[in-house]
Amino acid sequence: MMPSHLTLEDIARLCGDALPLPPMAGDTAVFAQPWQALAFAMTLQLHECGVFTWPEWAGALSQEIRHAQAAGDVDNGLNYYTHWLNALESLVLAKQLGTADQIHELEHAWEDAAARTPHGLPIVLAN
Repeated sequence: MMPSHLTLEDIARLCGDALPLPPMAGDTAVFAQPWQALAFAMTLQLHECGVFTWPEWAGALSQEIRHAQAAGDVDNGLNYYTHWLNALESLVLAKQLGTADQIHELEHAWEDAAARTPHGLPIVLAN
């Protein structure tokens, strides 16, 4: 089993250095917002569960970035985790782990849960 404390650089090495990394200054945080860390953690968890290999992940993320650049993304690193999340969604759909409608419903459930959760408390989805 792969350790869950991998850095972006560790994952890039496991992908044969094919994983595009966001531009970062030496002292900047990897995650600018909590949702980015969650998307990263979900990706690690799905990989650890055997849903996809690191080369599959690198291919999906690279493809998402290429599509965004072709659509006019300026590739300044600000949208990196949006591309990350879109690549994760595309893999979930490709692996038939869920439907687009299910992902859309879950997105709204998280938004609703976040809106009703007081600051500083964990967000809990309603059953």
